[in-house]
Amino acid sequence: MTTPASVQPTGTAPVPPTDTVVVAKRQSPVTAFFEKYTLIIITLVVIAFFAVFPGTSAQFLTVTSLNTVLTNMLCPLMVALAAMFPFVAGYMDFSVGATAALVCVLSARLMDVTVNGFGWPVWLAVLVPVVVSPVIGVVNGFFVTRMKMNPFVTTLGMSLLLYGISMLWTGGQRLSSPAGSFITYFNTTKLLGLPLSVYAVLVVALVVWYVLTHTPYGRSLYGMGSSTPSARLVGIRVDRNLWWAFVIASFLGSFAGILQLIQVGSATASDGGSLLFKGITFIFLSATAITPGFFNVWGAVIAGILLSVSVTGLTFMGYAGWTTNVFNGVALIAAVALSTYLGRKKRNG
Repeated sequence: MTTPASVQPTGTAPVPPTDTVVVAKRQSPVTAFFEKYTLIIITLVVIAFFAVFPGTSAQFLTVTSLNTVLTNMLCPLMVALAAMFPFVAGYMDFSVGATAALVCVLSARLMDVTVNGFGWPVWLAVLVPVVVSPVIGVVNGFFVTRMKMNPFVTTLGMSLLLYGISMLWTGGQRLSSPAGSFITYFNTTKLLGLPLSVYAVLVVALVVWYVLTHTPYGRSLYGMGSSTPSARLVGIRVDRNLWWAFVIASFLGSFAGILQLIQVGSATASDGGSLLFKGITFIFLSATAITPGFFNVWGAVIAGILLSVSVTGLTFMGYAGWTTNVFNGVALIAAVALSTYLGRKKRNG
């Protein structure tokens, strides 16, 4: 005998009839395979296209091209790894890019030996901004968890604040790092044909992957991202974990700033915006690979390779610089649409 809808408790979901068996629709192996690996397949197809296309094959199949592809994705990927923590928890942090730019500018200003600089030793000029950077996350976490402010507005406001401070410190100019320092050495030294910065980012990616997937804290962030009320019911300390997510994001964002200084050899306040939006694109595309419907580290790495390969190939084909922004914009829209669809599909079972 079924329960009439008219006598169901108010405010609850309809109760299935007692004589009805709810059977989840089983996903076919083929569909599951393509959901997990389509992004990888697309990446391989794009690489093959530029490798055989007459206008790009000669330049594309070189060690120099490989280094270009990898180095172009490193700073946005670091920003993506940093922002991954609040994103996994279901919150956005738009201040990570500005944090990276601020750390880059502050480090260059501290090691600058000119009249407007401080002339600090390079190691100290790098260490101090990195150590201080978590304060930004502490402030973000306080406003979001204690003051219950909207995280979008809070982190966007913080981003504008940090951008203004960066403009103040640079005076609208580009600051250069001193030549002959370990920064130059780190950028020019290669191991097995690849810059040391590639290995550094790979190590950070491994650590982030382990924390998010193999520790109680990381799994709690995924639980919060799936359903914050449910996470509270099972005893997860949502506010504390979210606060730490913002702190970690700011700390790792500082690594992106130092990496930017190492690669470019100079700092400007305007670098944060491009790093942020590329990093966000990597994050949303990550939900379409490896673990469909969920933001994940290796999906972000694959997304970074795909976008970097595409932009590099288009550059070799002689397309104007505006194509980079158009391509990244289209990729971001597609990534948000696909990740939203896959996330909804996972939640619906």
